[in-house]
Amino acid sequence: MMAMSDSSPGAHLKLTIAYDGTAFRGWARQPGRRTIEGEVRAALEKIYRRYDHIVVAGRTDTGVHAYANVISLDTWGGPSVDRAAEALNTVLPPDIAIVRADAVDPSFHARFSATARSYRYRILRRRERSPFEVHRAYWHPKRLELQKLQTSAAILVGRHDFRAFTPSVTQHRVFQRVIREARWVEEGDVLVFEVTADSFLRHMVRTLVGTMLECEPDAIVDLLQGAPRAKAGVTAPPGGLYLTRVTYGADGDR
Repeated sequence: MMAMSDSSPGAHLKLTIAYDGTAFRGWARQPGRRTIEGEVRAALEKIYRRYDHIVVAGRTDTGVHAYANVISLDTWGGPSVDRAAEALNTVLPPDIAIVRADAVDPSFHARFSATARSYRYRILRRRERSPFEVHRAYWHPKRLELQKLQTSAAILVGRHDFRAFTPSVTQHRVFQRVIREARWVEEGDVLVFEVTADSFLRHMVRTLVGTMLECEPDAIVDLLQGAPRAKAGVTAPPGGLYLTRVTYGADGDR
């Protein structure tokens, strides 16, 4: 956004945002494409006289959802902090919502201040597909062995080289990540993979899911030694993936 001269003090905000990613080409704004960032910026321009330094914790891909992604930014000339979420929601489309707004220290950075991120991936495991889950879960009618999946998830915990679980053409230079928690949870017809890590590589969660569905646990051990992408399984579809939490600080504050 173009800079404006303004001598009045602004507010450094932390916005917690939820969205259904089905109709978006991911987070990052792109010319001629509907993106979450594009819609958020359009709303900010209507509500604030000026905003700057907008940063997001997780740049989610096309079709990926979020319960609690986080944005940080500076604002001037708008509503008070306690009315910011309400004001923005009046101009945001119905598939995006600001669920919380907080004034934070100017040093807070939505991406670099984060100490962990959590995702969940939903698999619909019944024989009949559901029209209500088509963009919200991965329909997998074949039998799944939960114990085998739990064993694979337990192997993921710790520091490993995850280059097998991200596209081979990548901007990443460091492929080691620390997974703090990983487990599978049964929720009726839906099987959910829940994972928390310090950070994630692009497509990492979706490729972990696709690989666990295809491979034996012993194969996961070998893949975590820096194997090439071609050795791992397919990348699961984006509609089943949800960013559920961004953690800040050692005390686990969101």
